[in-house]
Amino acid sequence: MSLTLSQLLEEGTDRLMKAGVEEAAIDARYLLLEAFHTDLTHFLIERNRILSAKEESGESVRDFYRMLGLRSERIPLQQITGSREFMGLDFFVNEHVLIPRQDTETLVEQILKDYKGRNPRILDLCTGSGCIAVSLAKLGGFESVVAADISEEALNVAKRNGEAILGKEKIIFLLSDLFNAFKEDELFDVIVSNPPYIPTEVMKDLQPEVRDHEPVLALDGKEDGLYFYRRLAAESRNYLNPGGAVYLEIGYDQKDAVSTLLEEAGFIKIRSWCDAAGMDRVVSGVLEN
Repeated sequence: MSLTLSQLLEEGTDRLMKAGVEEAAIDARYLLLEAFHTDLTHFLIERNRILSAKEESGESVRDFYRMLGLRSERIPLQQITGSREFMGLDFFVNEHVLIPRQDTETLVEQILKDYKGRNPRILDLCTGSGCIAVSLAKLGGFESVVAADISEEALNVAKRNGEAILGKEKIIFLLSDLFNAFKEDELFDVIVSNPPYIPTEVMKDLQPEVRDHEPVLALDGKEDGLYFYRRLAAESRNYLNPGGAVYLEIGYDQKDAVSTLLEEAGFIKIRSWCDAAGMDRVVSGVLEN
């Protein structure tokens, strides 16, 4: 039997298509490159070379088929490879954390822009993988960053990412249900959060990759999706220095509701930003001096 990388890719693409994977060809290629520990350039050079008998029965081919099986079960690609790029940094991910999305880069980029040349004390709530906190500390050079999450498993992932990207003891990681582990004299200049914001009723309509394999705790915003924004708006002011700001990632249709919550809680200078796709993605407010 003669087998080439191109044939393996074609077989993998067909298998993922039959499993209902939307970007079957792209995912099959990622898995093939991962299994053979190669890159696209070398794949293109080698794609029509006939594999030796030893290679056909070797570890790389077995790994490719194993990962195809997992992806066919709609397990997210990033959980299979254990890696996700965010803000140009490589983050470890698993089933205990929300996979970082490009949309969230809008949130990080705005804080980096607003606080360029400054050194604010930052609190990242619902930190998950730690992608926001770690990116801010790494790219902004901010020296005082605290990251909190209600999930101990998620915090373990965030700590791993913090140590891998920044080194030890660069960020303080705390187990906390929003502000529950904080004293009211612990004040910050910036509070940032990408909280759960999907209404419970909408959860059932999500893609299987998200609905069945990413943590419900990081997705479900309860009945109307605004539960955590109500808490953040009401409680954040107790943990902000005068003139401090809160930055919140939001769902595409939540700008007006979240802006109103911040206004009613006494925040001023309410601003919002769209993501790269032109969808409302971030809302910010400032605590009056």
